[in-house]
Amino acid sequence: MTTVGYIGLGQMGGGMALNLFKKTGQLYVYDPFPAAMKPLTDAGAKPLSSAAEMARTCDLIFMCLPCDPEVRDVIFGAEGIASAHPKGLTIVDTTTLDRTDAQKFHAETAAIGIDYWDCPVSGLPFRAHDGTLTIMFGGTDAAFRSVETYLNGFAKTVIHCGPVGCGQAMKAINNIIYDINIAALSEVLPLAVAVGLDPEQLAELTMTGSSRSFASEHFVPRMITRQFHSDFTMQGAFKDIVNVQRMAAETKANTPIVDAMVGSYQAAIDAGYGNEPKSAMLKVYEQALGVEFRKP
Repeated sequence: MTTVGYIGLGQMGGGMALNLFKKTGQLYVYDPFPAAMKPLTDAGAKPLSSAAEMARTCDLIFMCLPCDPEVRDVIFGAEGIASAHPKGLTIVDTTTLDRTDAQKFHAETAAIGIDYWDCPVSGLPFRAHDGTLTIMFGGTDAAFRSVETYLNGFAKTVIHCGPVGCGQAMKAINNIIYDINIAALSEVLPLAVAVGLDPEQLAELTMTGSSRSFASEHFVPRMITRQFHSDFTMQGAFKDIVNVQRMAAETKANTPIVDAMVGSYQAAIDAGYGNEPKSAMLKVYEQALGVEFRKP
């Protein structure tokens, strides 16, 4: 019987781990912040004191961490997975990374007898808690078959994207299309207000008309009520842009729409909104026109 563990129990990882526990009925958990483990341990999951202890206990470890430095530390740090000298261990990493970093982690762990597969997710924290995420797995066919039942425990849609790194590439493509939607809303809604259109009617239009998208459904209600908090920050999500820029450079692709979106994104960061969500791009265009997209 496979013994399963989960490392990283933040906004996304906590929800995924709880759903995985409900699916399997047993789960070992570790997070450097004890408070993050409490919802899991209250439900019956078993806490561990380090990534190394988890490597000594589990055959399969899921991870959800902020970025590549944290992944490297959890695997190769002083109390990391590799320090336990495990053999035959599988790591499924749901962290969003550059695809080349995922490929490096795969090669480095393979050299010490560990299987590492990239498996980023798409969806906001409420979808992590609802178990309705979309998952993009990068790895071999055999690896995918071995973990698919667990992935289905915390996701609604599971896609095997190809070899290691392809999960990260797919996630980046998804998020760039999403970012383009947000940038378009941010640019056009202030223009519409400037020519006299009613913000509440505009909000209704973008959530019911042909311009409707997940971006409009999620962000337009927040924009019009000036809720520029609680979502992932622009600065924190910039890694998706870097991922796609590298892919474009490798393939010599022409990406004028992506480039325009990156310009809007960067302008908002330069204006001091990097710690606010992507919807804060709106403020750059509002200030240029001297208007605000808000409820009266």
